[in-house]
Amino acid sequence: MNPQHFRYHEDQGVAVLRLDRPERLNALTFESYRELAETFVALRTRAEVRAVLVTGTGRAFCTGGDQRDIIAPLLTATKAELNAFTRLTCELIANVRRLEKPVVAGLNGIACGAGAVLAAACDVRVAAESAKIAFLFTKVGLSGADMGAAWLLPRIVGLGRASELLMSGEWVDARRAYEIGLYNQLVPDAELPGAALDAARRLAAGPALGLAVTKRMLNLEASMTLEEAMAAEGWVQAECMSSSDYAEGYRAFVEKRAPDFAAATRRSGAAT
Repeated sequence: MNPQHFRYHEDQGVAVLRLDRPERLNALTFESYRELAETFVALRTRAEVRAVLVTGTGRAFCTGGDQRDIIAPLLTATKAELNAFTRLTCELIANVRRLEKPVVAGLNGIACGAGAVLAAACDVRVAAESAKIAFLFTKVGLSGADMGAAWLLPRIVGLGRASELLMSGEWVDARRAYEIGLYNQLVPDAELPGAALDAARRLAAGPALGLAVTKRMLNLEASMTLEEAMAAEGWVQAECMSSSDYAEGYRAFVEKRAPDFAAATRRSGAAT
């Protein structure tokens, strides 16, 4: 794991991806889009990583595609080149959702355009009080349904508020974003790095299989009937009940201690 277009390190089972172009408000380039998309694929099989934190350096989380490196070239791109680019952007968001590990967004400041959708694709959003957000695609003549935003947002804030956010493209301040459920946690700016990492660490300490199945079912059940959902949940829960995590949870309860799911996973791997 040695990305060239953002910073990467691991901390107590958490992979920390830090966008680090503060002079460009962490705007994305063609290369960083591709590397981010590939990194989320690579993290699927990185056993040391049990959760992911995505954050930024400076006063922005991410301001979407770089005006100089992406937006300007796209004005003269062919239809085939435009389609290749939009497929890449959607691939990044799909890979965030397909990673069956918890992903936390540490929103350190401005998030707009693709940056706002990247935040929405994460499972949990911990935001600084300065972290305003905008899905501003319609402001530049595009569809608000971009990169999966029309799939993600109604599931987070409801159809009415999602319609308003995507159609208006207006900025939403941190307090309002928290009130409508777009942000899960709101903290003072100085506390954001620690609070976001703590949230990711707590998830990393959880049962890997149980969390993976939870995220999988959250992705799938919106398109299921009630009967299909009940059948699927019954089956996957039975699978979880035969796992080392479930046995560790029981032992921890009986022994009146906190469960150590990571150790249980290591023991299970050694046993096989």
